[in-house]
Amino acid sequence: MDKDFFKYQAQTTPHPLAIEVSHAKGSYICDTNGKAYLDFVAGVSACSLGHCHPKVIAATKAQLDSYLHVMVYGEFIQQPAVELAKFLAEELPDPLDTTYLVNSGTEAIEGSIKLARRYTGRSEIIAANNAYHGNTMGSLSLMDYNERKRPFLPLIPDIRHIAFNCEWCLNQITEKTAAVILETIQGGAGFIEPINDYLIKVQRRCQEVGALLILDEIQPGIGRTGKLFGFENYNCVPDIVVTGKGLGGGLPIGAFTASQKIMSCLKDNPKLGHITTFGGNPVIAAAALATLKEICNSDLMEQALEKEQLIRKHLVHKHILTIRGRGLMLAALTRHENITNALVLEAKNRGLILFWLLFEPRAIRITPPLTISNEEIVEGCRIICEILDTLDD
Repeated sequence: MDKDFFKYQAQTTPHPLAIEVSHAKGSYICDTNGKAYLDFVAGVSACSLGHCHPKVIAATKAQLDSYLHVMVYGEFIQQPAVELAKFLAEELPDPLDTTYLVNSGTEAIEGSIKLARRYTGRSEIIAANNAYHGNTMGSLSLMDYNERKRPFLPLIPDIRHIAFNCEWCLNQITEKTAAVILETIQGGAGFIEPINDYLIKVQRRCQEVGALLILDEIQPGIGRTGKLFGFENYNCVPDIVVTGKGLGGGLPIGAFTASQKIMSCLKDNPKLGHITTFGGNPVIAAAALATLKEICNSDLMEQALEKEQLIRKHLVHKHILTIRGRGLMLAALTRHENITNALVLEAKNRGLILFWLLFEPRAIRITPPLTISNEEIVEGCRIICEILDTLDD
């Protein structure tokens, strides 16, 4: 099968981890040789409830018996999608009450850019240095990393960049700005949190000039930071919030949510201002609703903060300079990228899944399922420290 994988399936890097998956359950992925891997990555923050959570599986199977795709998004009333949008409205602060369901986080970013331009009548979008919002043409345009952008130029115009957490840079937000789009916690840059009420100050400046604030919750959202949405930690409510990854419980989904006043711009002048065939798919919406209900009706968000402290307690080593992030969205920075590379690859050999971040080569991604046990956390940290013991400075 590995030969077919490399021959027939498009590759994203020259050297994928290439674990041939047999099955996955809870915090473990098993390969076709019977080896189990403790998963400290959760599908890059996507499997909020671990692998094959029984409530997600039950909701998915129940919907399979009723109907699958029946019509392009927005034309028919499909109960799972309606209930999911309603549940999000009930959990989000006012005035975020209307959700557009799509197929991925990057598609939700694309939709939010269109919505901001349509609502404000402006074209300028301001994003942050070292931002990552996805890899489609619009999302890629928000990145300032020219090495990744250059092969695909030209991208969409009127994009400007500011430094994350830089208050002086807020002067660049003007009456020409349609929206400022930020990750609530910068992901690819190394899990960098906003400081000194930065998001509040961005929001205030947006309000002064009539721009919208879009917060990308694709990674920090859905309980990972101890709150259902990461922005709740920073006393800021965006005009548009974008979600994905962990919302689907392991199935592909994205969503962008705004007030009904703002969102209504997409339904007329022109009609079909945004459209998707499979967005709001009933099977995926059912899985997402089950995921949200389990997270909101349990103590998993509270546990995320307790598990953060457990990781910080057991992941102490001379090669680890610091651990950034909040809850179960953590990045351990080593002394050198060679240490990080060696650790990630050797951890795979020892049955532990770790991964890298995009722009910070020293960072080790630690984003396990919210359902991971304390014992599994301690075991994973033990493996990491044992490997680090064998590595030179």
